[in-house]
Amino acid sequence: MDALQRLKGLDGEIQTLKYTQAVLGWDQQVLMPVRAVTGRAEQIALTATLIHEKETASEIGRLLADLGASDDQPSGSAELSETDRAYVRAFYRDFRQATRIPSELVQRIARVTAVAQSVWAEARKKSDFSLFESNLSEIVDLSIEVADRLGYEDHPYDALIDQFEPEMTTADIARIFRELREGLVPLVRKIKDARQVEHHFMLKDYPANEQEAFGRKVLDAMKFDSGRGRLDISVHPFTTSLGSDDVRITTRYHEDRFTSSLFSIIHEAGHGLYELGFSPEHRGTRLHDAASLGIHESMSRFWENVVGRSRPFWHHFYPVVKEHFPQQLSGVDVEKFYRAVNMVEPSHIRIEADEVTYSLHVILRFELERMLIGKELSVKELPEAWREQARDLLGTVPQHDADGVLQDIHWSSGAVGYFPTYALGNVYGLQFVSKLRADLPDFDDQLRAGELEGIKSWVDENIHKKGRTRTPKELCEEISGKPLSAQYFIDYLNEKYAGVYSL
Repeated sequence: MDALQRLKGLDGEIQTLKYTQAVLGWDQQVLMPVRAVTGRAEQIALTATLIHEKETASEIGRLLADLGASDDQPSGSAELSETDRAYVRAFYRDFRQATRIPSELVQRIARVTAVAQSVWAEARKKSDFSLFESNLSEIVDLSIEVADRLGYEDHPYDALIDQFEPEMTTADIARIFRELREGLVPLVRKIKDARQVEHHFMLKDYPANEQEAFGRKVLDAMKFDSGRGRLDISVHPFTTSLGSDDVRITTRYHEDRFTSSLFSIIHEAGHGLYELGFSPEHRGTRLHDAASLGIHESMSRFWENVVGRSRPFWHHFYPVVKEHFPQQLSGVDVEKFYRAVNMVEPSHIRIEADEVTYSLHVILRFELERMLIGKELSVKELPEAWREQARDLLGTVPQHDADGVLQDIHWSSGAVGYFPTYALGNVYGLQFVSKLRADLPDFDDQLRAGELEGIKSWVDENIHKKGRTRTPKELCEEISGKPLSAQYFIDYLNEKYAGVYSL
């Protein structure tokens, strides 16, 4: 057996263990009884340890060396095929990162975060940050330790960001977020001064069973394969893969906020389509994965906003939604509904934010994480710092911890450095859309007819199937011909909301 085949065999075992760990995580958030958390923490810690031991095995280092991989040549021998070089590069990167983190630290992180997620859920329910403060302090300390072990050139936050968005630094993100802030804040002010859209009908009672029924119709139109995926309910909507043919998405239902569940379903389905769209030839290997979380988020926000909040989309689906809610939407025409689902209103909750202010929520979290990891801010000071950032960026201050510092699950799971990828998703997504529209000049007509298969085929071919064979920078330039820029997203918002608000 040659080195490449042996490496793929070992990789297959690692991917199977990762799917097993995902089963435990999905169950904890969807079905597990609350008192089972201690046992689950041990189960997750054990699987994390097994994965880490396999990821850092000396045999993998020898095999990568046999294939020519080194710091100077991470893709290995030039004699390998293009795909195999991409595979070696991905594996070499992961091996270097994994070998810098000792097994003991992996176990500690797994145990701490498994418990922290349950503590966070209880603290969020009671809207009391003090219940979660010590857990978060421990997670921040562990994150700093991880950053120190991974290494960085400028800021410790760089090492954490790189785990989720390869080749991206704190300085890179600060530049892009500065562009976003300069483009978004004036637009929010213009909208605030404009005539407000009518939306009282969105606050009526929308039964959860009808919300689910309509949401499933949209999933069907998006060609989300119910034979390879399913929709469930959780405290915080998420997507996870339990296998190559097992993608789980979740939502939550608020009967007085119908669009909250609908757009979270479309958003998570966008993630799910990406997971289901990886090339079959990469199954059982680490190429059967997203290029980055920013690219992953570009897909979910593309479906949620560019598709799901578009006028042509509702031209087709509004008659369908009225069948489910005839009384609630009585006397409301499609144009009024379209404006309502695109209403801009600075709010406390990130996942329910409109697409204009959403990125400002992410910038808030980026600034706080950067300060926490740089030891410029203590965890104890975090709630007040959150309120100050919210006031500056959004002009609104949360009165309760559940609407502020406790609203997201990410920190409890140890995902420090993850948040910036959400706003990067907006930026990547609209840069990709410029090419999609050039390739599909009838894009709006397809939406108007409710025909989403052609759009899905485009993202399958250009993004999904490539999996991890490209870095985010390579994929961005391959599709658009240009490096990443926030201008595409800003131009899209200015054009769209000039119409929604008659600016």
